[in-house]
Amino acid sequence: MLRFKKKIKIADVGITAIAGIFSVCAMFYAVYKFGLYEAGEELILNAFYVACLTMIGLYFFNRMTPNTFNYRCTLCVAMTILLRDILFPPPLANYALHVICLFLSVWLLLMLTFFYARKQWKTYTKRDLWMIFIVDVVIASLYNYDLYIEPTYAYTDYLLIEIWIRPTITYGMVACFVTEVEEESTTNN
Repeated sequence: MLRFKKKIKIADVGITAIAGIFSVCAMFYAVYKFGLYEAGEELILNAFYVACLTMIGLYFFNRMTPNTFNYRCTLCVAMTILLRDILFPPPLANYALHVICLFLSVWLLLMLTFFYARKQWKTYTKRDLWMIFIVDVVIASLYNYDLYIEPTYAYTDYLLIEIWIRPTITYGMVACFVTEVEEESTTNN
């Protein structure tokens, strides 16, 4: 039994799953191709991405409660932000770009922490939920821009794929959360 009845919501989750699985597989191939020394940290990030995709699938097929999905998926996404963007940020060509990305990453982590910590998380507005996705896309866009102004390497294409995995997963996560917010508001009226 599927959780969602509307075709657009099914398409949201389907697009997230297909793009996320393709991206994670590409990064596993990059680890295989370039070795653990060059791309070893991707294994840790991929573990969190695979966990998020698995939870989205479980949630989609009604095998996970909204609260469990909320807490676990939010925690996994927050861990990827903490690891990739805050504790071990990639070296960027421009210091101002680095500071902007760091600021946005901390802001995104705070938004997720606030969302995670709320007991009545369904009262979070759709605007706030989509803001999580928008900030993640802005961070990915800035990293993408940085890759274009730096010299290219053999693994630049893989970095471009890796940059967009988390916004893809965040899109699926937010689409699921928005559905829960919509269902809650229709049952209260």
